[in-house]
Amino acid sequence: MQVIPSLDLENGRSRLVFWPGASAGTGAPTDRPERIARHFVELGAPVIHLVDLDGAREGRPVNVGPVQEVARAVARPLQLAGGVDGPEQIELAFAAGATRVVMPLLAVAEEAERLRASLAIAGDWLAVGLDPRPERFSEYPWKAFLPPSLEEIVERMAAAGVRRFVLSHGGARPDLELLGRLVREHDAEFFVAGGLTDVGVLPALRDAGVAGVILGQALISGAVDYPAALAAAA
Repeated sequence: MQVIPSLDLENGRSRLVFWPGASAGTGAPTDRPERIARHFVELGAPVIHLVDLDGAREGRPVNVGPVQEVARAVARPLQLAGGVDGPEQIELAFAAGATRVVMPLLAVAEEAERLRASLAIAGDWLAVGLDPRPERFSEYPWKAFLPPSLEEIVERMAAAGVRRFVLSHGGARPDLELLGRLVREHDAEFFVAGGLTDVGVLPALRDAGVAGVILGQALISGAVDYPAALAAAA
């Protein structure tokens, strides 16, 4: 199971300042995305996940320069989320150096043609990001059908050709039983983002068949030790 560091990009910098030597008073803090990404790659990161916060607000990739800088700094796949709402945005993301993209569920849930066009460009490197909490589904103003369950929407997306899903838990602990069921029932990879502050849950996620976990603030703040997370997931 992969353990994937995540950086939030805002105004060209990391939203959170990273200081790996803070506890010992060594080194220097940085908000340069490429330096933070290089640090985790040197520790063994297989992928870097980037969230374009400005892009999410504007509906298109905005922090293109920082993505390019990270791409030049590390020889690892880059996964971009935020502002990637359709095929045009995917092309911009790939041109900037991203190799994988995460589209929000709300951009494609009832937009079959947009999803087909996006898959035609990104193929298996397109993931759909969704929040598995039931209240999130009921809050969305569905037009074509009644609010679906998580399993129903995953079934629809998988039938349309989606092979990767990122489940963002918003601080809630992942439902291991549900994750295991999704993994068994679908020919797709499932990634978990958010809700992880204890490396002790990583072996259970691995055993459930989760393809990877995406760790952002927990890593940047030092709440989770990255080498320890890698060891727990191995």
